[in-house]
Amino acid sequence: MAISASEAAHRAASDVEQVVWVDRDDRILGALPRHELRERSLIGRGTFILLFNSSGELCVHQRTQSKALYPGYWDVAAGGMVGVDESYAESASRELAEELGVSGVSLIAHDRFYFEGPENHLWCAVFSAVWDGPLQIQPEEVQHAHFLPVSEALRLSELQPYCPDSLDALKRYLMRKGAL
Repeated sequence: MAISASEAAHRAASDVEQVVWVDRDDRILGALPRHELRERSLIGRGTFILLFNSSGELCVHQRTQSKALYPGYWDVAAGGMVGVDESYAESASRELAEELGVSGVSLIAHDRFYFEGPENHLWCAVFSAVWDGPLQIQPEEVQHAHFLPVSEALRLSELQPYCPDSLDALKRYLMRKGAL
């Protein structure tokens, strides 16, 4: 699938963006360009924002093909890497506004955990929010977004490629709520 010029430019800018580099205990070691953190298999900080509507449905979106990790995968959370001089909460607020056009909502902090996959190593912070307004997706990062029942998102995750890190965040959230 072809990648648009705006997606390619966005990816190039994203790759050189400075992100927080941490150790296995989530202690800050410094900052590195995002691509270097990935290439050296170092640990960064990431945020996951589970966006629900007032009916309890979860916003699920499909990532663009230009994403460095999990291109074209479905994602159960907005989110991304924590930038330099940014807290987990600040990153979560920024990412939710960038990816889905949602701002001015209360973010509820839930869990922090370490995720290690073949392609990424992250200290993760999980937040949730409720939103009934329209979604304004960022076309360089998100192809489609819609709300669906959580049970349906979980069922589809067994049939289609879903981002394993955000899926882990969702399952941890549901277990803590006694819903899984």
